[in-house]
Amino acid sequence: MLALAAGLALAAAGPAAAQSASAPTPKEASPGLDPTLLGSVLQRAAALPRLHALIIAHDGVTVVERAFHGPGLDQPVNIKSASKTVMSALVGIAIEHRVFTDVDQPIAPIFAGFLPPTPDPLLGRITIDHLLSMRAGLDRTSGPNYSRWTQSADWVRYILARPFVDQPGGGMLYSTGDTHLLSAALTRVTGRSTLALMRDWLGGPLGIAIPAWPRDPQGIYVGGNDMRLSPRALLRLGELYRHDGMVGGRRVLPQGWVQASWTPRTRSPHTGHAYGYGWFITAARGHPVYYAWGFGGQMLYVVPDLGLTVVMTSNPAAPSNDGYVQDLHGLLADGIVAAAEAAGKPAI
Repeated sequence: MLALAAGLALAAAGPAAAQSASAPTPKEASPGLDPTLLGSVLQRAAALPRLHALIIAHDGVTVVERAFHGPGLDQPVNIKSASKTVMSALVGIAIEHRVFTDVDQPIAPIFAGFLPPTPDPLLGRITIDHLLSMRAGLDRTSGPNYSRWTQSADWVRYILARPFVDQPGGGMLYSTGDTHLLSAALTRVTGRSTLALMRDWLGGPLGIAIPAWPRDPQGIYVGGNDMRLSPRALLRLGELYRHDGMVGGRRVLPQGWVQASWTPRTRSPHTGHAYGYGWFITAARGHPVYYAWGFGGQMLYVVPDLGLTVVMTSNPAAPSNDGYVQDLHGLLADGIVAAAEAAGKPAI
């Protein structure tokens, strides 16, 4: 079925698409990835009309870079909710810089003056840990509530006035508002914008461009949505995590932050996958997989035990929960991971 779909897509798209779906070029050959299976991965990828770009790195070497549709690999694109993963990295660095004390720090004192006139006592129990893992207990600002929240006059006050539907530290309530509070907290405590902090703390060390993204009515950069990074910049972020927060011998993320981020703290009621600090956690063919996920199919995968970092960017205007994200998960598991496994097997 996949082969048929690939053939139909190539026939419709013409020679350019056919070249994109061909077997790996010599530049893309890798002793760590089976070339036949890798060629099949590229065919499958080219047959996905929403997929804009695919980058595969093995042991730090980029073995596939393809722009199938949409912007080029160095063009910043809207990574949607994969922004939550970036915010998690910023919070880790903020703790290292003593901006925050630790993940157990309550947030209510940071937002003194922004709480409701008669605040729910549960607000005093929300910590940075709860925001990172989306377990604040406040009614969601994502999904059907997103537009009402983003149309409000003061996003932070709106979030803090949401009713509690669970205890802080309870189940996962996927809510961009939680991550926006982290952006607002960084801005309030440091007196600097999240954009400026991101450029200093991540952009410089990783050597990536970080353009501005939307802000709320008070000028706070949106936490957890609409950041813009190129596919190659996303790859560098993934490699930073694969190397336990180090880049070029320099520590960028604090010691232990990657492990903390990749420790399951709750579970998504929608996918069943575990969730840490801005990262979903699952497995592919028995290998642990950590991934960032943005609306439409903006994906960053890290498979540490196989040395894999994979970026997939897609049309940001189309939803990915209609089965498309399963296509991307399948491309990773049955294609890329399988190619890494096959290359590692001794010849008979």
